Amino acid sequence: MKTIFITGNGTDIGKTIISAIITEHLEADYWKPVQSGELDNTDTMKVKSLVSNSKTVFHPEQFKLVQPLSPHASAEIDGVEIELEDFKLPSTTNHLVIEGAGGLMVPLNNKVLIADLITHFKSSVIVVSRNYLGSINHTLLTIQELRNRNIPIIGIVFNGEHNPQTENFILQYTQLPLLFRVEMEEQIDKQTILKYSRHIIRYKKDIF
Repeated sequence: MKTIFITGNGTDIGKTIISAIITEHLEADYWKPVQSGELDNTDTMKVKSLVSNSKTVFHPEQFKLVQPLSPHASAEIDGVEIELEDFKLPSTTNHLVIEGAGGLMVPLNNKVLIADLITHFKSSVIVVSRNYLGSINHTLLTIQELRNRNIPIIGIVFNGEHNPQTENFILQYTQLPLLFRVEMEEQIDKQTILKYSRHIIRYKKDIF
């Protein structure tokens, strides 16, 4: 069983879409440990609506917080205490895709970050990088922190508007493999996810 954690260079950079693609490609289970806000349309609900295979199990969130804020702030408002020891991987014999909340350094409480959660799970990581002004800095800082913590990195996924100069620099500097790229799509639906899940093999056959 492989445990793959999806993180990114920021918030709203496409982790949920990438999680759906990887989940579909591997027919893996999916888990979002912490959902902060959007409880009427959670990331689990979104991925479930996008995945076509019948093998995937969608495991319930460990924490569902009302406010669309950093988990530590949302938990404080909800009167919830989040502790690292609370988190246990779902019981499964399948591969497991875990989607993080925000970026790597997002706090779960006053001492614990998403990065600590990844170490706690002993997961390998896929880094999602969305192109925008400042994305090189944010992506390299994310990768540097993962390496400082000796967290295995599977590779990078670029999402959104294609910027060859930015992407080539990140790949050359980090020496990480490009797993695949998601282009600007007018619509994201099951067929879109299937298209990308089938195209992963074009980039690197042995990434998983």
